Amino acid sequence: MDRNSAPAQQLPLELPLESAQARDDLVVGAANKQAVAYLDAWPEWAGPVAILAGPVGCGKTHLAKVWAERSDALVLTPSTNFDLPLPEDARAVVVEDLIQGAFSENWLFHIFNAVRQQGGSLLLTSRRWPGDWGISLPDLKSRLKTAHLLEIAEPDDALLRGVMAKLFADRQLMVAPQVIDYIALRMERSLKAAQQIVDELDHISMANKRAITRPLAAEGLTALGWKP
Repeated sequence: MDRNSAPAQQLPLELPLESAQARDDLVVGAANKQAVAYLDAWPEWAGPVAILAGPVGCGKTHLAKVWAERSDALVLTPSTNFDLPLPEDARAVVVEDLIQGAFSENWLFHIFNAVRQQGGSLLLTSRRWPGDWGISLPDLKSRLKTAHLLEIAEPDDALLRGVMAKLFADRQLMVAPQVIDYIALRMERSLKAAQQIVDELDHISMANKRAITRPLAAEGLTALGWKP
């Protein structure tokens, strides 16, 4: 091998990453604190049904998982093949990621009724409010109007920094607060973007065997089309 040749770039091994999603791992800020407080107050809810809405990557799944573990909830998705009636011990139910046109209105209506008959609690998550789901079933529309609405807004600076710190910690990456501050001031303002930049920097760091410093952060921002 030519001693003057540049070392070959190491391709990182892609392994599944388990994100820490316990209650203590939840980053709380102005954007989500009201939703967190309401779910934490269970079973002292204002009504049996809550709808958690927010953009992609805002933490809905994390919040729903925390509540499901606390309430011992049955977790369903629109793709779940589930024959009603629900089990008698399913006093709490989560239905995740409701998207217009991607679920059966009758299916959701029957879940509403089954949970109500059992005196249980129902948590629905979606990227949009029920008015944007295109519901045509009148009885389901009336049920949805009784739900308590919980919104996760776009993140503020503190939440962005906290989420990035958590995502780096999930990967066992040590990143200085000053580097996180540098990224937060230059990245797109969303939690989805926080996930993207952490993924990109993890990849670059592993491929080049370099620590995540400010120069490497600038490379990651550039790779994602953001001005460093």
